[in-house]
Amino acid sequence: MTRNNLALLAAAGSAGLLLGALAFQYIGGLAPCVLCIWQRWPHVAALILAAVFLWRGGSVWAVLAALAALSSAGIGVFHVGVEQGWWQGLAQCSVNTLANVSTADLLNTDITVGAPAACAKVAWSMFGISMAGYNVISSTLIAGLWAMVARRG
Repeated sequence: MTRNNLALLAAAGSAGLLLGALAFQYIGGLAPCVLCIWQRWPHVAALILAAVFLWRGGSVWAVLAALAALSSAGIGVFHVGVEQGWWQGLAQCSVNTLANVSTADLLNTDITVGAPAACAKVAWSMFGISMAGYNVISSTLIAGLWAMVARRG
């Protein structure tokens, strides 16, 4: 497989994770917690870095994309630990729902409404692995693909 094809595969992985997360949110009705949202941003960065890599070439872009994917995996490891009760989550993780929050409250900058879901609550899992766990696995594999791209440079 060529270097550019590996980069496209890695980028497709990041795009697939983002689309999957959005599908769970908007089609499945599962509100994301703060850590769920934080896990998305590195994949947005990886997609931007993938575009730069495909346009300009250069191993530095592949290394940065690998680090972006690994940062999502790192946040995912922290999230899994919060879900499993291995450690405490962030202060923003304590809100369980946006119930009883009006539209006016959402538009009022003087009111803090918190996160839409609690980080410690597993909203969905398959084979005992939560979405955060699957993100750790997938993001690590994507980072590995980017490492292969960088080494072929």
